[in-house]
Amino acid sequence: MASNGTTDPAIVEAFVGAAHRDLDRVTEMLTEDKELANATWDWGGGDWETALGAAAHMGRRDIAEHLLAHGARMDVFAAAMLGELDVVKAILAANPSARDFPGPHGIPLLDHAECGGDAAAPVVEHLQSLAAG
Repeated sequence: MASNGTTDPAIVEAFVGAAHRDLDRVTEMLTEDKELANATWDWGGGDWETALGAAAHMGRRDIAEHLLAHGARMDVFAAAMLGELDVVKAILAANPSARDFPGPHGIPLLDHAECGGDAAAPVVEHLQSLAAG
């Protein structure tokens, strides 16, 4: 829910769902309610997901960048998909166990990086080097 508690949960669910695939719908919904940029939906069993998280595990750079430009808060999973190596390194330096945290739907950090394609290749390489120990 939005921080003021007034956003209809069905709208939050629709927004996070749209962020998996539909930039036009995300743009339209953000125009109607800017607080959606950081809204979080629980798919059940503690599987919390933001729109940015949805875009990240789907490799939707366009949606992720749009959300970030509209106030979404960067997280390690989105940073990995976007190829933000310095951000990923900084987070892992501060909290090394974050490498093993499950993302939305239990999707690992490395999988998020792999969804980023060529732009995220340095992140993939870095995460693989950490796993190799």
